[in-house]
Amino acid sequence: MPEYLLFRLFGPMAAWGGVAVGEYRPSESHPSRSAIFGLVAAALGIRREDAADLKELQESYRMAVLVNTPGSLIRDYHTTQVPSEITKKRAWPFATRREEVSIHRDDLNTILSTREYFCDALYTVCIRAATENPPYLLSELAEALNSPVFTLYLGRRSCPVALPLQPQVVRGDNLRAAMEAAVFQNIGMMSPIAGKERGMLFWEDEENTGFAVESSQTVQRRDVALNRRRWQFTERKEHGALVQVPEGVR
Repeated sequence: MPEYLLFRLFGPMAAWGGVAVGEYRPSESHPSRSAIFGLVAAALGIRREDAADLKELQESYRMAVLVNTPGSLIRDYHTTQVPSEITKKRAWPFATRREEVSIHRDDLNTILSTREYFCDALYTVCIRAATENPPYLLSELAEALNSPVFTLYLGRRSCPVALPLQPQVVRGDNLRAAMEAAVFQNIGMMSPIAGKERGMLFWEDEENTGFAVESSQTVQRRDVALNRRRWQFTERKEHGALVQVPEGVR
């Protein structure tokens, strides 16, 4: 019987970056593949410069996301001062944000952007091994998520994780059985947010999820990271359907 690693993501704000053009920075309704494996990599202490380790990590596992609570969409208008391109070439790199904006004001430019966030959304993430010899056991990933090396964010640095992820490794014949076997504690502020009977499930590959699905949709999603430093991504197929949420993950 296969093993699955399940954990929860919750915070006051989350932003799952879609394809951004110009000053508009949209957010998808649920975590992207690059966001999930970027979060796991941060927990393990893998840096963006470690391209080989990041590639092996994301190719060794498959993921699914259940949207327990979709949250509310908000848009935030940003004005940000940054050094001009000429100044960047002359003085880069800056060690801190304070150092970056401490240059002469004539060398600063202002960037305008509109950014989307989801407030009070709750997600359950499920990961399983896709190869016989993945670089980490699922229990090792769970341990890292409990004691992360770097701070964990929900898509952007302005969106920290608000509650423990409660990572746990369970066994099940399929995704639904794994979610039934999980146990999450809806402590304090989680009580009015969790407990929904139906939610959107998103998964990849053609695996039998075990859920009774009346209809589903399949889309191409450009969220597989090729190079994190250059922000290069490629596409994958993602399936989605409205399902009955198992008791274990409500």
